[in-house]
Amino acid sequence: MLNFIWVAMILISIIVGFFTGNLNAVTDAAIQNGTLAVEIAIGLIGIMAFWLGVMKIAEHGGIIKLLSKMIKPLSRLLFPNIPSDHPAIGTMLMNVVANWLGLGNAATPLGLKAMEELQKINPEKDTASNAQIIFLAINTASITFIPITVIGVRTKFASMNPFEIISTSIFASTCACITAITVAKIMQRLPWFRKTDPGILITSEKKEEKDA
Repeated sequence: MLNFIWVAMILISIIVGFFTGNLNAVTDAAIQNGTLAVEIAIGLIGIMAFWLGVMKIAEHGGIIKLLSKMIKPLSRLLFPNIPSDHPAIGTMLMNVVANWLGLGNAATPLGLKAMEELQKINPEKDTASNAQIIFLAINTASITFIPITVIGVRTKFASMNPFEIISTSIFASTCACITAITVAKIMQRLPWFRKTDPGILITSEKKEEKDA
């Protein structure tokens, strides 16, 4: 769908530029902004490398695990069908912490690993489970306390105070995250969206019966 949207935007800009006599301006803007995008991306390498390094130090130093333990009670509320000691929980919590710090690149592999673990306990392999949907909502609309990428862009363009967006970013991302989780939870309860999602609990019960 996203590809169709981009194609539509490109075609509309070309058509409008043609009929308004500004086709050359459209071409010039595409070339100039393409060059600018590369400059911004290269300029972000330093700050991203720094914070990814901080993230790695925090991970090996146990800080990430500590933060994960602090938000474990919330994970039980969001993912009631998954035991708190399941590997997926730890990976999801680490993904959340990485997103808190605005480290999208560091959060991506953790998110993929969490989805892989959730898929292992998904009874219907061709359909996303409730836990996967909730996690996707949290990951997509994650709360961001330190928007590193945006701060890096503002620094690149010589902003007088590149950190002034932190408060608004926290507010906006918090609203987005709460909305995403609420909508996902509501839709799970609607009859036409409701899905039986026994998850790992059924597997555990079967294992106990087998052991008995």
